[in-house]
Amino acid sequence: MLVKTFASAVHGVDAQTITVEVNAGGIVPPGFNCYHLVGLPDSVVKEGFQRIEAAVKNVGFELPRLKIVVNLAPADLRKEGSAYDLPIAVGILAATKQISAPEMGQYVLMGELSLDGSLRPIKGALPIAIQARKEKFKGLLVPCQNAREAGIVSELPVYGIEHVQQAVDFLTGLTKLEPVKVNARDEFASQTVWSSVDFADVKGQENIKRSLELAAAGGHNAILIGPPGAGKTMLARRMPTILPPLSLHEALETTKIHSVAGLLAPDTSLISQRPFRSPHHTISDIALVGGGSNPVPGEISLAHNGVLFLDELPEFKRSALEVLRQPLEERKVTISRAKHSVEYPAGFMLIASMNPCPCGFYNHPEKECVCGPGVVKRYLTRISGPLLDRIDLHVEVTPVSFDELASFQRPPESSKDIALRVVEARIIQAKRFEELPGIYCNAQMPSRMVREVCQLPPAGNTLLKTAMQKLQLSARAYDRILKVARTAADVGGSLDIQIEHLAEAIHFRSLDRENWAG
Repeated sequence: MLVKTFASAVHGVDAQTITVEVNAGGIVPPGFNCYHLVGLPDSVVKEGFQRIEAAVKNVGFELPRLKIVVNLAPADLRKEGSAYDLPIAVGILAATKQISAPEMGQYVLMGELSLDGSLRPIKGALPIAIQARKEKFKGLLVPCQNAREAGIVSELPVYGIEHVQQAVDFLTGLTKLEPVKVNARDEFASQTVWSSVDFADVKGQENIKRSLELAAAGGHNAILIGPPGAGKTMLARRMPTILPPLSLHEALETTKIHSVAGLLAPDTSLISQRPFRSPHHTISDIALVGGGSNPVPGEISLAHNGVLFLDELPEFKRSALEVLRQPLEERKVTISRAKHSVEYPAGFMLIASMNPCPCGFYNHPEKECVCGPGVVKRYLTRISGPLLDRIDLHVEVTPVSFDELASFQRPPESSKDIALRVVEARIIQAKRFEELPGIYCNAQMPSRMVREVCQLPPAGNTLLKTAMQKLQLSARAYDRILKVARTAADVGGSLDIQIEHLAEAIHFRSLDRENWAG
């Protein structure tokens, strides 16, 4: 007897419906293999027969000695993971006439089986639910731990089940299940944004706070250069607290990526805070950008709509840093393999930090640098010029004096106060780019718009020309200076870029200065 159930395969951050065809018939003599799985399954899918056999026997069913052929269609798409256990098990029970489930083909089934028949959580429940709704299935059956995640998709009944027996009873009509109800907007609105860090904890460093405010307001990349203990990491970790809140669309995008990576906490339905990813400098190229034999999202995709913080930037492998160049421009990364390619979003803000030299005390106001001649320049060349070109703000961080640390004067501005100005600047930019889909802030502005939006007064053109000649800046750096100047004007509520806005943007190109490293 031939029956069909339906499952789903995650490809990149999207899903594709898989038809599970099960045919049972013909007695197999002892000593011969009864079960045949085709359709390009990986080893984890093939091992499912052992899990399925134990699970169905432990709930009172059996696997008769018939020739059972399971085809996962389309056959040219590789099937990975253990989530196909449930649809294959139900299909075998129906094909061997142990159950009768006429509406089985109207549901998508996903779940990994334990040997006792209970279900374990899966990866990618959110994109699977989105695809099931798109193809107008009657419902989706997933493990209970994934029910709220998938239930965020409206107009699709999602049923959380704990055991294969529950799935069988539901599909055969013996019992009824209540679909999980999650209102995306209410869920998003109810999430309280709380952080244990705040810019109010930072004394002094007003110029660095200003640079990070500009970075947040315009979506600009930034690098902090300073000696050990100056507060670079402390400042960078407070960056998410001044970024605008996630929109519902951004929250769904971010949740989708973390769902595919299997990083969502149990019973989590939506990520409501901007991601902050801080990988160690020993990270590999693949872990940073994504990929592998079975491609998965990397750190740059997990930081989508948030911050990627690279501490001690020169200590990262050169090859790992160079692969960042294209994603920084295109806000996505394409992982290509011999037989397929996947695309992951990578719209992150890069915040990096570094010491100015190996000993850490070059340009220190009090301590003397002990690095030999040319060492500072060689240390800086660990970061390629093209990568530095893509970083808008080069910020020199100086140590805080004892007087500032011990001062009991007016407390510093809180993250909430800074965030208000950032949000106001983002609102201005949203109106500016409302007719350009996919562009939300000044840093994303295409080059053709820079000349139109970032017009300078005559004195500004003279100043920028002098800076370009003296610092020998590239054309990309020219555009980025104009974008940062436009952001400074937006933060200040100015319709036009003033000289002070342009001068501030030029000031933040520290590493472009010819005499910076001696």
